[in-house]
Amino acid sequence: MNIRSLTRGDGVVIGAAVLLFIASFLDTFDSSGSGAPNAWDSLGLVMSMYIGGIVGAALIVVARSLPQPRKVIGLDLGQLGVALTLFAAWTSFWTILDPLGAFSDAYDSANVGSGSGLILGLIAALLLAGAAIATPLVPALSAALVGAPKPVAPQPPYGGQPQGGYGYPGAPQAGQPYGAQPQQPQQGQPFGGQPSQPQAPQAQQPAAQDFSPFWFAVPVARPLFAEDGSPTPIAELAPGTWYLAVEQRGATLVAQTQDGRRGVLQDMSGIQRG
Repeated sequence: MNIRSLTRGDGVVIGAAVLLFIASFLDTFDSSGSGAPNAWDSLGLVMSMYIGGIVGAALIVVARSLPQPRKVIGLDLGQLGVALTLFAAWTSFWTILDPLGAFSDAYDSANVGSGSGLILGLIAALLLAGAAIATPLVPALSAALVGAPKPVAPQPPYGGQPQGGYGYPGAPQAGQPYGAQPQQPQQGQPFGGQPSQPQAPQAQQPAAQDFSPFWFAVPVARPLFAEDGSPTPIAELAPGTWYLAVEQRGATLVAQTQDGRRGVLQDMSGIQRG
């Protein structure tokens, strides 16, 4: 599971599911006597309101963390999870209006009210359903739950030397303008001497494209295609994860994943540079 692909709304969904699980062990209703049952004493109540909501939350979180959408009975896992959370909220609303339900024959309805289990369960179910619906619609809930790590600049290989530094090839010498190339002695000419005849000007080489590798993250999951132009994706870039752009080819980027695979990112819209 890629936890960095979860949003703040998913965090609310997880918290509401934990609250719903706790509420299932509390009293279903208050009575003058003792030994009031909880949700686990009524199979229909616990499966429809509590377990249904928890399973719905699990499906939403799992669907969010998968690289590719999965379907069950023709429905996306996330859509099925949202439907279960709505069903749990619907059941909790009508149950709190009639807290006795199947226990109406054993208790006096005049002296019975909704217990802490139903009240807390209603709050958790409404919060769960609201977060499941509002997450893709509210920007504050769509933000990443865990911030992306600060990108680290690529380091030279072990033993490599920085180019252009003092004392290395290409470094400017004393009295030489910065950026000028040091003159090399010609064959048959003493070191430090001046050439007897001017050299023919060399053809100017075309300047290489100015590109430096950088880290970036995608706003939504996007496929990474092979560099040979194959239409089949070799990987999928997930939001909340940093990837290294190693080359730019026109309107596309050559990106490298964390496991070392390289491919072409064709959709660069909305990417976040590190």
